[in-house]
Amino acid sequence: MGSLGFFEEPFGPLKYPKPRRDESVVDDYHGFKVADPYRWLEDCDAEEVKEFVKKQVALTESVLEKCETRGKLHNKITNLFDHPRYSVPFKRGNKYFYFHNTGLQAQNVLYMQDGLEGKPEVLLDPNTLSDDGTVSFKALSISENAKYLAYGLSSSGSDWVTIKVMRIEDKTVEPDSLSWVKFSDISWTHDSKGFFYSRYPAPKDGENFYSGIQTNVNVNHELYYHFLGTIQSEDILCWRDPENPKHMFSGKVTDDGKYIVLYIDEGCGPVNKLYLCDMSTLPGGLQGFRERNGPLPFVKLIDKFDAQYINVANDDSWFTFMTNKDAPKYKLVRVDLKEPGKWIDVIPENEKDVLESACVVNGNQIITSYLSDVKYVIQVRDLETGSMLHNLPIDIGTVYGISARREDSIVFIGFTSFLTPGIIYQCNLGTKFPEMKIFREISVLGFDRSEFKVNQVFVPSKDGTKIPMFIVGRKDLNLDGSHPCLLYGYGGFNVSLTPSFSVSRIVLARHIGAFFCIANIRGGGEYGEEWHKAGALSKKQTCFDDFISAAEYLISSGYTMPEKLCIEGGSNGGLLVGACINQRPELFGCALAHVGVMDMLRFHKFTIGHAWTCDFGCSDKEEDFNRLIKYSPLHNVRRPWEKLPGRMLQYPSTMLLTADHDDRVVPLHSLKMLATMQHVLCTSLENSRQTNPIVGRIECKAGHGCGRPTHKLIDEAADRYSFMAKVLGASWIE
Repeated sequence: MGSLGFFEEPFGPLKYPKPRRDESVVDDYHGFKVADPYRWLEDCDAEEVKEFVKKQVALTESVLEKCETRGKLHNKITNLFDHPRYSVPFKRGNKYFYFHNTGLQAQNVLYMQDGLEGKPEVLLDPNTLSDDGTVSFKALSISENAKYLAYGLSSSGSDWVTIKVMRIEDKTVEPDSLSWVKFSDISWTHDSKGFFYSRYPAPKDGENFYSGIQTNVNVNHELYYHFLGTIQSEDILCWRDPENPKHMFSGKVTDDGKYIVLYIDEGCGPVNKLYLCDMSTLPGGLQGFRERNGPLPFVKLIDKFDAQYINVANDDSWFTFMTNKDAPKYKLVRVDLKEPGKWIDVIPENEKDVLESACVVNGNQIITSYLSDVKYVIQVRDLETGSMLHNLPIDIGTVYGISARREDSIVFIGFTSFLTPGIIYQCNLGTKFPEMKIFREISVLGFDRSEFKVNQVFVPSKDGTKIPMFIVGRKDLNLDGSHPCLLYGYGGFNVSLTPSFSVSRIVLARHIGAFFCIANIRGGGEYGEEWHKAGALSKKQTCFDDFISAAEYLISSGYTMPEKLCIEGGSNGGLLVGACINQRPELFGCALAHVGVMDMLRFHKFTIGHAWTCDFGCSDKEEDFNRLIKYSPLHNVRRPWEKLPGRMLQYPSTMLLTADHDDRVVPLHSLKMLATMQHVLCTSLENSRQTNPIVGRIECKAGHGCGRPTHKLIDEAADRYSFMAKVLGASWIE
């Protein structure tokens, strides 16, 4: 049954917009006709689309005005958000650099200090670059001699970046300015004369990509080298591949400064090619390539997309890689470029745990982090033999950053958990028995971790596979099925959801009496590449089955009931939410879908969508189309009361969230889904049984999520969770 029944309307009768339906738009997919009456919503700059958005914003605001907890949630989340936060520091030269936010600053500020005892000073404050805090860092890199900072700036959350350069000593911004940059690292050569970066060609018609959202497909990525003090047109084109326009390139200079490593990706999956160029052998160095304008003479070490290879270290021509080649849970291997056919295992694959990262420090020691049943384990090993040296004790939670350089013995490790806002540990591996000493601890005024408890359960899915799920709530709650519950999931692209601290979810648990739960469904990377593949392509339905099974467990175990259960997810997780409410609308009382991939037949036609076909497939192929059409959220909205006559069924109260500058999962997905749901469920029948609201929250001057200023994060959390509280019938607890 839906959240509040069919004769209760928590917001009164809602007057939904009735946008134009163009019934003439019909596509032929391999002989199968598919209507797309809201195709016009794909043009985000059209006046008709802007009018549609305006009406939806007004409708949603009228709903949110009736959510009694909205103001209280906003105040409480703001109060708890107002605490100092720090990133893991990193070292260049004799200086340390880190990000810091005093509490409610829109963007984190970059600081530096001389040594660990030096006085911190602001190096660059992005909050000074815009009036509303919507300009953010997207990438940054300090030159080897710590004289220059190269940094990428994003406006309004866009993936498009402009790279600038600052002279660190006097904080002077140099005239260098690099445009058309997207999905790029910044990697300095050790002479500090310039850096590698990646970009797309400038549009031929001179259209300004930064004026608004651009949905054109992103193709022909290129790797460049920029010399300091020169204009962008003089940059060296180091690599391109016009025969494979959808490939993406990333260049990283090795720790010894000798090689440039070229990573080539064809999508978002954990596979890549890997090429190497020994820069010390270039006649005249990189300077000698200015007239030739590349490409660089790369050696194709890995020239097949059959596994992932990540460079960990090199000793001249000997390279150590982390790879999933014949090792779904990853391993460390070594190869000599002089004998590229002979690969040696350094640390073999662990049968149970997933190797998450590897970092070489203190000469020939390597810190490895493993994921063991979605909990982190840290070890120190010998780089040459792989033998164990130390286990570094860590609580149950997530290692979100390990910062160290090979020449240093001091390591910084960032840790968080559901009930730990953040700890940065300092560990000296130069001692016989290294200790994890607290360097900085983040505390939140008003948060008492002793009020809460965390459980991990393993839920049997439809096929019997055990799915891990974390459940967090107040200790004083009885399992009588009466409590609100928030279930979050993702399930895609080898991404692992691990424990982390969330102010807004803690407020939900404390003041709404809700449980919040993280389901580690298949499609993610929690158990390695096999877990990922078990929820991709032809097995994508497995993700939805796992999530539905997690929901059923929460109900059968007494945590909640259907009308008290809210599901939430973003991006691929938004797709998850959209598919699940189509397949089991009666199981949920509320659904929050952020920036979801809702049109599974056309996603690959916009910006970087083509990179997702590794997980989804592509409707251009008949076999893939036959799968996609079965679960595509946009194409499977049905009136549940017609599917099961006689039962009082409807869709859960639903909020679709998107942003006007999301140029990754472009807004058309949520807009078309919103129009379709409102038409099918709310406006096309006089006697519709859909009394639960279907609304959209459309953020202005924001993107897919990264770089969103603090006040926008707080506003959105208060809006979506007050909506959740209202439709689940939850009241405020002091």
